[in-house]
Amino acid sequence: MLIDYHTHHERCGHAVGKLEDYVRRGIELGLKQLGLSDHLPLVHVDPAQYYPEMAMPLEELPRYVEECLALKERYRGVIDLRVGLEADYIEGYEDKIRELLAPYPWDYLIGSVHFLGEWDITDFRQVHGWEGQEPLEVYRRYYQAIGKAASSGVYDIIGHMDVIKRFGYGPDTAEGRAEVRELERGALRAIADAGIAMELNASGLFKPCAEMFPASHVLKQALELGIPLTLGSDAHDPAKLGEGLPEARKLLWDTGFRELAVFEDRRREMVPFEG
Repeated sequence: MLIDYHTHHERCGHAVGKLEDYVRRGIELGLKQLGLSDHLPLVHVDPAQYYPEMAMPLEELPRYVEECLALKERYRGVIDLRVGLEADYIEGYEDKIRELLAPYPWDYLIGSVHFLGEWDITDFRQVHGWEGQEPLEVYRRYYQAIGKAASSGVYDIIGHMDVIKRFGYGPDTAEGRAEVRELERGALRAIADAGIAMELNASGLFKPCAEMFPASHVLKQALELGIPLTLGSDAHDPAKLGEGLPEARKLLWDTGFRELAVFEDRRREMVPFEG
């Protein structure tokens, strides 16, 4: 079962390629299922006053869904398309997020934490945000947000669960690193208690951390807790669709996973895969 559930396209401003370009590339790769999952419009900052090219404009959201649904029908029988969204969890804006999501027939929703307040910890333009910060305190805030996202009831999948490591910032003491492990475990317990899935996001292989999201030790704990896993390349270019997923499947297999989570109409199904 070849799947890719995490993709972005030109509407978000920091990716390239039209939705149909991804579909055609997915067919070339032999994908069984392809998830379309662009970024939810910004809800907690004024896009006109914030960094440009962060997410699709609000007026594009209905057009995005309409195009996804049209492609899903057009390519029926050729490739199974799933209509999704990567919807940032923003503490204090849960009701606004639910309001924006409610009108549309999603197959799945990815809950990701990019923002701590107005600081996007995943944006290379904002790495200066770490200056003057106590890294461990940032990690505490981040994993608290992951736990709240999981328990919010909004999402089907937690995205790139340990993406906070992307640029290599973190505690530099043994005690700090040990606390990070505890924070990870707490977030995993929240995901398990919520009964939702998380993704193995291969894009970390190509980031400064040079490690998938999440790390292998986190995957082992997820397996022990019975958390279902799905796969995503987080491609921002059709040419990068599926990038790193062979390695991701092997890592999951070697960890002990034998099934992947797939979604339709917000319902999860577990399907077998090969490493």
